[in-house]
Amino acid sequence: MANPDNNLPQGIQLTPVDDAFRTDPYKVLKDLREQAPVHHDYELGRVLYTGHDDVKALLHDKEFFTDPRKANPGTFTREFLAASLAPGEQPSMLLMDEPDHRRLRSLVTAPFKPAAVERWRPHIRDVVKQTLNNIDSNEFELMQHFAGPVPTVVIARMLGIDSAMHNEFKQWSDLAVKIAFNPFPTDDERAKGEAAVQALEDFFKGQIERRAKNLGDDLLSDMIRAEVAGDTLSKEEITTQCLLLLVAGNVTTTDLIGNGIKALLDNPDQLLKLRSDPTLIVNAVEEILRYDSPVTNSGRIPNRNINVGGCPVEKGASLSPSLAGANRDPAIYPEPDRFDITREDTHHQSFGGGRHLCLGAHLARAEAQEAILGLLARYPNLAHSDKGFEYHATPAFRGFSKFWVTGLPSPTAQSH
Repeated sequence: MANPDNNLPQGIQLTPVDDAFRTDPYKVLKDLREQAPVHHDYELGRVLYTGHDDVKALLHDKEFFTDPRKANPGTFTREFLAASLAPGEQPSMLLMDEPDHRRLRSLVTAPFKPAAVERWRPHIRDVVKQTLNNIDSNEFELMQHFAGPVPTVVIARMLGIDSAMHNEFKQWSDLAVKIAFNPFPTDDERAKGEAAVQALEDFFKGQIERRAKNLGDDLLSDMIRAEVAGDTLSKEEITTQCLLLLVAGNVTTTDLIGNGIKALLDNPDQLLKLRSDPTLIVNAVEEILRYDSPVTNSGRIPNRNINVGGCPVEKGASLSPSLAGANRDPAIYPEPDRFDITREDTHHQSFGGGRHLCLGAHLARAEAQEAILGLLARYPNLAHSDKGFEYHATPAFRGFSKFWVTGLPSPTAQSH
């Protein structure tokens, strides 16, 4: 179908592959929300929603599908996401429908409940401290030396993986991320990513076999032990869940930390508030999630013909609720483009919603809280470096490929 309005962006222009969108997606999303809150992206075969209430309604509709194989031919979800699945391969829990989704989620939920995650907070704090101790320069690239390692090492510890494997484990994780949610990988990224995924699968299968003979107090052992109404997880399901933790969990938490530090450095009045009152960190992380979400888009497939925002959409269409657009909707948030860590209403759509509400939300929050406070305590005068920053170009995600900072470490500060 032809584009009826050539003035509105289409296709790649609505992804971080485009330079302007990658630099500032919020201007583009603001224009769409004002001119076409239900926007037909004919080039990629999807419908993009940027209004808060429309996005929330789509995320919370329990009847909609997420399995990309159920989308209509020619749509974004079918052509890009479904095409990434090997013949016979089942999607991860992230893209799974009922009843399989409910079954799998019930078997893996327990370790991610708030009380269970809080027991890991001292370990998270220790990982932050050790990661900061490894930084040996007053000027450093934040993503490589801090925001990236913290979530990866935390997950590795939670899974009970030997510390000697952490570096290799992180390398595999980083390469796997390059292809996991990117519909436009280069040939080199695809080849290296597929090799890394295979290495991780082999690694986890070996770990599962060994751990099953000697269960411990770790997440991998918990998944082996998990049982609901006589049902248990297969080796393949545990492996897939471990990969999902790495690929979906690590990259988003890494970006959350990076985006949060930039928002604070760009708003010194807010940084001063947080330094003066570290208890504001809980609200600050929620405002970071609203202000600059590490996940910008979700996806749904209607199971029926629907009407959202006054526009009809057919069954099987590819719907793209813009989390970033919803989080800056002025109808919901006063002065939505202002970063305010004391904002009273910091509710957001950044963890999705409905039955697919992010399982690792509390873990991501805990990691970001500890990482940001730990970094600021170690570097009382942290600032942007002249080397600048670069955003990565992974569709549906927002964060940095490089983010240089500078600061003199406190001679006495320890990660809190």
